Amino acid sequence: MDYQQLLAPAAKAMRPSGIRRFFDLAAEMPHCISLGVGEPDFKTPWAVRDAGIRSLEQGRTRYTANAGLKELRAEICAYLARRFDLAYEPEQVLVTVGGSEAIDLTIRALVAPGDEVVIPEPCFVCYEPITQLTGGVPVHIATRAEDGFRLTPAALRAAITPRTKLIILPYPNNPTGGVMGEGDLEAIAEVLRGTGIMVLSDEIYAELTYGLDRHVSFASLPGMAERTVVVNGFSKAYAMTGWRLGYAAGPQAVIKVMTKIHQSCIMSAPTTSQYAAITALHNCDEAIETMRDEYNRRRRYVVKSLNEMGLACFEPRGAFYVFPGIQASGLSSEEFCERLLREKEVAIVPGDAFGACGEGYARISYAYSVDHLQTAMGRIRAFLQENHWL
Repeated sequence: MDYQQLLAPAAKAMRPSGIRRFFDLAAEMPHCISLGVGEPDFKTPWAVRDAGIRSLEQGRTRYTANAGLKELRAEICAYLARRFDLAYEPEQVLVTVGGSEAIDLTIRALVAPGDEVVIPEPCFVCYEPITQLTGGVPVHIATRAEDGFRLTPAALRAAITPRTKLIILPYPNNPTGGVMGEGDLEAIAEVLRGTGIMVLSDEIYAELTYGLDRHVSFASLPGMAERTVVVNGFSKAYAMTGWRLGYAAGPQAVIKVMTKIHQSCIMSAPTTSQYAAITALHNCDEAIETMRDEYNRRRRYVVKSLNEMGLACFEPRGAFYVFPGIQASGLSSEEFCERLLREKEVAIVPGDAFGACGEGYARISYAYSVDHLQTAMGRIRAFLQENHWL
């Protein structure tokens, strides 16, 4: 069998995840400190774990409705109203297997072959390959540190063509930690008014912002809810990565088509996770605040440490990543990260894994214990000193 002829061209052309590659290499080094994966080091709050255990003890192990438990969808609506001033009904919410499935379903429901999808970069790695698998055309916009890695209205306006179908808004941003405030978002909304362009607003880090201003959802702006699918989930804010639960909220006509795809491919999200998530939304606001405060402490430590080493670091205001420049080394992002891994057994992710404009940077996650972070910073400092880059 000639598998190269049999495999779909779009699937063959997909790049392996740069994040996972370095994670896999680090896993083979017993003394390696990995700061490469965006996974909270906190345990899922006990109330959430207990709710999952009780659902199993009560024999709640069957499929749920395709769109998710109605009780959970109602709780999601209440949460979005309480935390982000968003007004949805349960029929406008689809519960998915992680936020990643919600992203996949949104793009597949909206994008036809030849449609253009505008993707600000650096960004999470999945938007481009999913777009390409649908036959869509990714249109990349490079964001800059001097703009806070925000999407600017001028850059967006220049990227829009008659074939533009969808814009990705990945804020708070992975990998940069950049955020967009209400004024920034309103400027983007003004570009879109009067067009038929949809928005996928990936808000998985919405609860993890630092400073006086809380996250503002794009869908909360006047006239934007009708063109926006909000993607969120439980992995980051509630330390529930392994529970694999996310959701999409948006116009009912779009959610209905997304649900059809979901029921054909997935059936329903994990039942135990759904019952646990009801408790997370209802009872765990305080746990979110506790984790956010700890991330903020780590954020300040890592940014200060990197800047003192001479790795100029934009101050992130969201998520749990820093994105320092490594240009002083004279190495490419990949060379820098490979040498750091080999020489000092510290795993971080090359910036170009998140788009071409990430070259010259690296992503470091601070979703790890302070002990791990302190040890890693010491090793990075020694790496720079030994190579005369400090």
